[in-house]
Amino acid sequence: MTAYSLGPLLYEGKAKRVYATDQPDLVAVEFKDEATAFNAEKRASLAGKGERNCRISALVFEWLEARGVSTHYLGVEGDRWMLVRPVKVVPIEVVVRNVAAGSLCRQLPIAPGTPLDPPLLDLYYKDDALGDPLLTEARLERLQLVSSGQLQAISELAMAVNRGLRELFGSVDLELVDFKIELGFAADGRLLLADEISPDTCRLWDRRISDQSDRIMDKDRFRQDLGGVVEAYGEVLKRVQGVCPQPRVYR
Repeated sequence: MTAYSLGPLLYEGKAKRVYATDQPDLVAVEFKDEATAFNAEKRASLAGKGERNCRISALVFEWLEARGVSTHYLGVEGDRWMLVRPVKVVPIEVVVRNVAAGSLCRQLPIAPGTPLDPPLLDLYYKDDALGDPLLTEARLERLQLVSSGQLQAISELAMAVNRGLRELFGSVDLELVDFKIELGFAADGRLLLADEISPDTCRLWDRRISDQSDRIMDKDRFRQDLGGVVEAYGEVLKRVQGVCPQPRVYR
């Protein structure tokens, strides 16, 4: 690695390790090959998954930045390392749904595959021990997680991300069914898109395939034991690379 020295491990999650560096405004993120589902009750190591997710995330961050979305992303180095700005993570998981699928169809009388127009924005409290419960407006107010102004900014940023992602994935025949993002506040108070955007965090269907199982290009392949997880991620990367320049290398 160049231009900085790697420091101690700050945090290890299900799919990434986050390290401090010798620069206070720089954090290094290593993407792991581990796959998890059902609140980490199901686990596996899938060789090549981390590299693919790192590259996809880098390309997506740069695509979104070009469309006015502020992110924590600074560049990549090597196959599975990303350099980012440190942020104070908002303890809210932000989910945007364009098509009914997954938990939404288990919780509400909406048939899978139903288009959602306008897109549905759901907020969840980030806490594995509590099962990431859905947040209502009253619950948000009770927990005092964000101000009303910050909540409005979160909603606007989520929808801007959705527009950018639908443009990108739609251009390569991938249907963006839904996705989840994490947000954080930078030292200067700016709200930034953080974490990653990859088939681990997006539900993607291949528009070129009609079969409801074969068209899945995301972590649902792992959840549903469909196989071909890394191959599907590789296909997503290949298509995105076809419309995006190479990601910038951090120096």
